[in-house]
Amino acid sequence: MLVDSPPQQRAETAPAPPTRRAIRSFGLLLSAAVLALVAMASIAIGAKELSLEQVWHGLFTSTGTYGDVVVDERLSRTLLGLLAGAALGLSGAVLQALTRNPLADPGLLGINAGASAAVVTAITYFGVTSLSGYVWFAFVGAAAVGALVWFLGGSRGATPVRLALAGTAISAALYGYVQAVMIMDKAALGRMRFWTVGSLSSATDSTIAQVLPFFAVGTLLALALARPLNAMSMGDDTAKALGAHLNRTRALSMLAATVLCGAATAACGPIVFVGLMVPHIVRSFTGPDMRWIMPYAAVLSPVLLLGADVVGRVVVRPSELQVGIVTALVGGPVFIFLVRRRRTAQL
Repeated sequence: MLVDSPPQQRAETAPAPPTRRAIRSFGLLLSAAVLALVAMASIAIGAKELSLEQVWHGLFTSTGTYGDVVVDERLSRTLLGLLAGAALGLSGAVLQALTRNPLADPGLLGINAGASAAVVTAITYFGVTSLSGYVWFAFVGAAAVGALVWFLGGSRGATPVRLALAGTAISAALYGYVQAVMIMDKAALGRMRFWTVGSLSSATDSTIAQVLPFFAVGTLLALALARPLNAMSMGDDTAKALGAHLNRTRALSMLAATVLCGAATAACGPIVFVGLMVPHIVRSFTGPDMRWIMPYAAVLSPVLLLGADVVGRVVVRPSELQVGIVTALVGGPVFIFLVRRRRTAQL
């Protein structure tokens, strides 16, 4: 067990009133239905125009031109979008709870910077040219920086402020390194400029197979941390009184966020705003309970990511606009509007 549940904790873990719980459950089902519709749109709509009949034929026959486009490109792209979106949403929710900062995202702890530094190193010094090679370097870079942030943040005496400061300092240093290498190496600049904006266009069965175990482990770990993070949200002293193990919860939270965000960044590149915006918005209608924030974030984050990807495929046909660009262009103004208009639950 991650956290003991003494009698004093009953008030914190008590279930929501039946009516409120029913509303939340219905909202989660409705969100899942929206996700299913967006996923179908992602398969049906692309830079190359196909009729619904052609999409259906390609999806279920998997042969010929339609099969190549629908199954090999769009279906793989949609599956990766589902996995990466859920991972970014969960990692953002965990980091916001861990740092007690409703505006925290994976970039705050240097995870994106670690992945980017590892990729540019692989391209420049090891001659890696394929996405399958990028995946492992990016994941190792993200994991290494996550461990370094935890160590510099105080390890056994880590606090949200120390972790955020350590992550910010390391991110600044690593992004400086990335820019220096890209300026000196034109080949690295050419390859990195596509990876750094974030994209689902290079999704393949091989890429999904490589990162799927990390998505699964990270998701299970994050969901298991919901109750401990709820206790920690009330302050360290209260959490200790409720039986929470602070250092263990922080270490496991760092691990979950690193695994989830590292895998998503390795497969798609650093995609901004998804891990920041969705958990922040979700909190405005679920309240601060991580047992609801996490499932909602895992469902609604792929809605944003796949929706942005569909928009990017349509607006500049027959070319494509990378999903990372769309989430930045659309997410920024929408996020500012929602923050000003909505009441967000405090951490």
